[in-house]
Amino acid sequence: MVLKIVHFNEPGLRKKGAKVTVFDAALSRLAGDMVETMHAAEGIGLAAQQIGQAIQLCVVDLRPAEAEFAWEYDGARPPLELFMPLALVNPEVAAVPKPTTVYEEGCLSFPRIRGDVVRPDEITVKFQDTSGHPHVLRCTGLLSRCVQHEVDHLNGVLYIDRMEKDVLAAIDPELKALKKATREAAKK
Repeated sequence: MVLKIVHFNEPGLRKKGAKVTVFDAALSRLAGDMVETMHAAEGIGLAAQQIGQAIQLCVVDLRPAEAEFAWEYDGARPPLELFMPLALVNPEVAAVPKPTTVYEEGCLSFPRIRGDVVRPDEITVKFQDTSGHPHVLRCTGLLSRCVQHEVDHLNGVLYIDRMEKDVLAAIDPELKALKKATREAAKK
């Protein structure tokens, strides 16, 4: 089922997600609905906060991406098709501080608003799947960036919070217009 994606200026985007403690059919169904929603919106990642749920759950699917990135999943390098779309429950990211890269990011909660964000290029993320099994993913490039972006959402941090002041200033008119549109939609 495709869910409604909340937009910038809705308070739920700033809520830190609660740790998931129940791994049941409802959690698996929610993750599946989030994947369907992400695909319908032509995104590569979606966090629970973006569909109004303040929990530690996000989904990622880079199979359609044409970007270079490397990964190691539980100590092996399986084909992406074997583990994506990927649901990350209670993820904990450890970044390798150098090198960092600048990349133009977008966000499904900020339609058509993009801006450069500096992030570490390599991370290790420890997480559970929707059955509660633990996993470790090491990755670089777009996969690393996507996971960092979604885990930020789980902690109430938005990609605009990571932008340099000049980049943020350049998109300020678009942000103001989106805030206004979100406010007006909430009145209906």
